[in-house]
Amino acid sequence: MSTETDLIAAIEALGDKLAQARASINRRFIGQKNVVDLTLTAMLCGGHGLLIGLPGLGKTRLVDTVSTVMGLKGNRIQFTPDLMPADILGSEVLDISEDGKRAFRFIEGPIFCQLLMADEINRASPRTQAALLQAMQEGEVTVAGAHHQLERPFHVLATQNPIEQEGTYPLPEAQLDRFLVQIDVVYPDRDTERDILLATTGLEDGAAHQVFTAAELLEAQALLRRMPVGAGVVDAILDLVRACRPNEPEAHEAAREAVSWGPGPRAAQALMLTVRARALLDGRLAPSLEDVAAMARPVLSHRMALGFAARARGENLGDIIDRVAATATRLEDAA
Repeated sequence: MSTETDLIAAIEALGDKLAQARASINRRFIGQKNVVDLTLTAMLCGGHGLLIGLPGLGKTRLVDTVSTVMGLKGNRIQFTPDLMPADILGSEVLDISEDGKRAFRFIEGPIFCQLLMADEINRASPRTQAALLQAMQEGEVTVAGAHHQLERPFHVLATQNPIEQEGTYPLPEAQLDRFLVQIDVVYPDRDTERDILLATTGLEDGAAHQVFTAAELLEAQALLRRMPVGAGVVDAILDLVRACRPNEPEAHEAAREAVSWGPGPRAAQALMLTVRARALLDGRLAPSLEDVAAMARPVLSHRMALGFAARARGENLGDIIDRVAATATRLEDAA
């Protein structure tokens, strides 16, 4: 597709298909529109998502449903402190043939899939987390010096319990930065919880159907990168990221006073992709300043940290990001 008309037609067709995918997911994962949209955003951008929420909020159900709808081969790993890298990557075994010859054969681990649910990822040891980090960043694993490519597309949706921290290994900043977005899964409102009760405690459960194939998802990811982004949106992304760095001359006052370290260039790259995905999900042909403000929290929350004094004062990182985003996108003036 080389013409502008063809690009517009392809974007509109993809928007219709995404609407079908969202509707299919909502048959099993009721309500929580923002959670569904952010999950689809991560997949459209070819990235990984960090799902943070209490037990029982449907995170596992969401990942299982997304695997079905997007046509991806999925696996689930329950992380525990005694889990070793070989348990997720695979290992080599010694085979002896009928004629007595010996040779090593690689047996693939559960990471060889297209959508991996890493349940309670912060319960894994640093050694196992490092093995997963290579797979997330490089799309391959290394076992006994040999490189093994993972299937494409490859996405990790990891879960983390924000309350229970006993016996956990907090994710290092380098690994947190590999997650495209942080997806906060919160309690549903009363009406949504009523719908959940009625839909999931009867004889029949809602069924999702496949909308995408793996090849179609790869095509969607390529198309996303062809979406135009206006100069004003690019400037707003740069303003936002640089204003969140406390030591930059452009730092926002709130960030300078409360933030100990800010986001790097990968955050700006993530924003460039996610604002396009949000526009696609809304049926628009190009992102706007509102998209930048909306994606600020999911993209930046896990790429920044409050200083000790700010934590002692009870300040909230999300509120600070919202304030900086409102200034960077000029929405504060419009209000």
